[in-house]
Amino acid sequence: MSVLQKLVYWLIEVALFVATCWLFLLCLYPLMLIIFVKKLFIKNHDIERKDDEVTVGIFHPYCNAGAGGERVLWAAVKALQSNYKNVHVYIYTGDLDHDREMILANVEKVFDMKLQHNINIVYLRRRKWVEAKMYPFCTLFAQSFGSIWLGLEALILFKPDIYIDTMGYAFTYPIFKYIGGCKVASYTHYPIISTDMLNHVSQRSVSFNNRHIIARNPILTRMKLGYYKGIASLYGLAGRTADIVMVNSSWTKEHINSIWKCPQRTYLLYPPCDVEKLTQLQLLSDAEKNNEILIVSVSQFRPEKNHALMIEVMSKIKPLIAEEVWKKVHLVLVGSCRNEDDESYVKGLKSTAKKLDVNDNVEFKVNIPYAALISEIQKGTIGIHAMWNEHFGISVVDGLAAGLIMVANASGGPKADIIDTKDKIRNGFLAKDADEYTKIIISIINMTAEERDAIRNAARKSVNRFSTKCFENELVKIMEPFFKLKQR
Repeated sequence: MSVLQKLVYWLIEVALFVATCWLFLLCLYPLMLIIFVKKLFIKNHDIERKDDEVTVGIFHPYCNAGAGGERVLWAAVKALQSNYKNVHVYIYTGDLDHDREMILANVEKVFDMKLQHNINIVYLRRRKWVEAKMYPFCTLFAQSFGSIWLGLEALILFKPDIYIDTMGYAFTYPIFKYIGGCKVASYTHYPIISTDMLNHVSQRSVSFNNRHIIARNPILTRMKLGYYKGIASLYGLAGRTADIVMVNSSWTKEHINSIWKCPQRTYLLYPPCDVEKLTQLQLLSDAEKNNEILIVSVSQFRPEKNHALMIEVMSKIKPLIAEEVWKKVHLVLVGSCRNEDDESYVKGLKSTAKKLDVNDNVEFKVNIPYAALISEIQKGTIGIHAMWNEHFGISVVDGLAAGLIMVANASGGPKADIIDTKDKIRNGFLAKDADEYTKIIISIINMTAEERDAIRNAARKSVNRFSTKCFENELVKIMEPFFKLKQR
């Protein structure tokens, strides 16, 4: 590449960076005018409540989704209820079709968690503005701006003393802090943009968030880099307004610190995993499993979870093992569907399994109750998780605790915090691509029962630090300054 070409590409990148920032700010001006006018009408419940009452508003537009992020939400609610008797919790959600009783019943069904009833649901009607399907282009930019609009609706409906975002909508923080006068805390599962994403685009790699047409064109690549850097800059400005920042893994902490630049108030808080119950499950022998080899995946049905790779792995395993063994091997995909997009995604996966001629060995368990999920895990031999740069991996920990031999992607949280591949203390495996997954799974199938049990036992010993109790204790410790200020 010539010096002139490098200069042109650099100028394109800088121009897109500046344009993205200015466009965002220009769009913000009319919105700020609306905000200041509507501030007069923000509901303040101070007159209606006792002097020592503390209201906590938790922003989680998909509170009824039933995935790992929702487990964090409800475990946080439980921790606050258990430690502060004067707390009243308000959940901001866009789940308009579910009343409070239905939502709490679903929490008990999916997570086996009973909550006190001092919980109020604040319904948001603008949730569609943060959904990717609304924006075929400039999705990150538009969703970020849409989250401001949604956050404004939430603040107008109810202004809490303490605002906690548990879904990563950083652009709502300035609204609640500077307009609502709230103390702001965040729990970030996954940064909306990271240095890994920037590197992925820079290296012109094709992925679900970097189309082939962009990856193969150097000019479009530079334009996207400038756009991403603009978003990252704005994201950092918004994130830094949080008073307390909690992150779910070492991987997330590294990326948040690099973008938000507030390490002194950033805390690593592993998400709550159901290890207390799962480690008590009986480890079934091969005979008790009818000598079936179930490869179990537990994750929400979304493209980034990469279920397609798991099905591809099954197609690669098929010709490499004896036919009588193949008949015993089944991939069981367990997960929740939030909406029509997720349901369409599942239909596409079923078509893929049929196309690859492994549909008889692939099972789908969609939106099943917690008890049924536990049963599937207990019957399994191998656990599989294929998401690249998974922020943490609650289901990976659950699999280790339940006695599955986990095979996860060699990136993100599973690599940084969960899976240890040293031979003497190995608790699972890491793989980079379909071929590595295939090789590892076949090796597990060929292991003796004693070899498998050694890994399963090591896995169970490694998960205590991820317990729900640890999460609750650490959360209360981190949040304590907010409640002390209120008491004063």
